[in-house]
Amino acid sequence: MKKQEEVILLYHFLDQTKLQQIKDICKQLKIQTKDIGDEMLGQKVGHLVGRKGFVAIKTEIDEFVFPHEVIVFSNSDRKRLDQVLTAFKEAKIEPIKFKAIVTPFNMFWSLQRLCETMQKEHGAMLKQEPELE
Repeated sequence: MKKQEEVILLYHFLDQTKLQQIKDICKQLKIQTKDIGDEMLGQKVGHLVGRKGFVAIKTEIDEFVFPHEVIVFSNSDRKRLDQVLTAFKEAKIEPIKFKAIVTPFNMFWSLQRLCETMQKEHGAMLKQEPELE
């Protein structure tokens, strides 16, 4: 069976210089990137990364505000993920807090649901961090 192409979804990158740096690094690493706009928030993650069996659906977006940059990796193993993140760090790209990997479970979620879930998890992690005195 042919290995699926690596794809990285990029959502809510307002800094065009940062976005271009990320795209340039991905191009060097032979990873396809895809810009995702707010109008795509209701689409299934599987569709956005080009998985077979997923088609575009007509959706109406709720009043959803997610002011954070999001990067979603598809078909990347742990070693490759580390390679990409190391390349970002070496290029002095400001860290992206909201990162996800497409799984057999979350590929059926809308991008909005994935963002909401990451936000909840991020909030839970912040609550667990000990407060500095």
